[in-house]
Order: sequence, then structure tokens, then C-alpha cells
Amino acid sequence: MANILLVHGLWNRGWSMAAMAKRLRARGHSVMVFSYPTRSSGLNGHADELYAFIGKAAPDQLHLVGHSMGGLVILNMLSRFDDVPAGRVVLMGTPVRGSRVVSYLENLPGQKLIFGKVAEDLLKGFRQPPENRQTGMIRGTRAMGLGRVAGKLDKPNDGSVAVSETQLEGLADGIELPVAHSEMLFSSEVVRQVEQFLLHGSFKHSR
Repeated sequence: MANILLVHGLWNRGWSMAAMAKRLRARGHSVMVFSYPTRSSGLNGHADELYAFIGKAAPDQLHLVGHSMGGLVILNMLSRFDDVPAGRVVLMGTPVRGSRVVSYLENLPGQKLIFGKVAEDLLKGFRQPPENRQTGMIRGTRAMGLGRVAGKLDKPNDGSVAVSETQLEGLADGIELPVAHSEMLFSSEVVRQVEQFLLHGSFKHSR
């Protein structure tokens, strides 16, 4: 059994991780969900809240799983705090090289309402995985999502984030699955791959 913490992405709250949490619990794991108002702060503020949340739970070991911007929150926290409980990290559709969709939409009227205080961080992304912590990336290749109306994304993409935006040197492993960005949260195959990486440090690649 593993202790797992799920972190959702932009425009969502903890409820969006309910299906994944239920499936992981059914497989025997202990699962917590971190819920936060995604537009109210930049990554530093969200990462501070995540760190405090983990501190209250005080687990001996904790694996971290982040969807989209949630992965950036995790990476930010791990880059700034060195006493987070040991464990592996899975990122799902996280735009570590910056979000092309945000760059398309940032000049629209009302973009501050759309992205709040986190827009600049989403454009920057993140440049390196955490030290001494195995990190894997799940990438979607089914192009259904905001990116189709916001502008052209590199192919392949999951409809919101291109595979090219998820490339990060130093990852322990990565895998592409035929799911759209939001579908990752409801896919039984994604859950199987998350579990595989958290338990073994690598994904199960088809031969």
C-alpha cells in the first residue's frame, strides 16, 4: 500500500480528483486530495499551502501526483522545501515547458479573470525535476480540449497541452497514452500507470 496525495489543475477543485482517488483506494492505497483555489495566487502561494497541508498530515512517506498545473505546484514546493516526506512523483499533462494555450489567451480581454494570479507562472513552466526523487510524466495524445479553439498546438497533444510542452530532462520515465487532458482524471489505464510508477519507479510500456 502506498500513501498518495493528488493535486488538481487549473479551474478545478479537489472534487475533480474524486474518480482517481476512488480507483486508487479500491486498489488498496491511502489517498488524500489537496484542494485549492487555483486563480487566487501564483505557484509560490499554492506550493506554500500544499506544504502546510502535508505538514498537518505528517506522513512518513508520501507519493505526489499532479494533474496539469497541479504538477507545477508540486515541482515548485519540492524546489523550495527539503523536508517533504520521501516518495515518487507522477505528473499528468503538466506543461513544464510553459503553456502554449495560456500564451494564446493572455492578451484577451478579461484574461485576469480566466487565469488570475497564476498566468505568468504557467507561461514559464518549470525547468528541472526534483533532486533525489524519481519523477514520471504521463502524456495524453487525444486532441480534445481548449487548445483546439485557443490556437494551434504541436502534435501530438491532449487538446490542452502538447507532448512537446511536457518534455523535462532528468525524468525517470515518461509514457504517452491515448487520452485527452481531462480524460486523464477518469481513465482506468492512467490509474494503472500511476500505480505502476509509484510502486516501481517506471511505467509499464507495451512491447
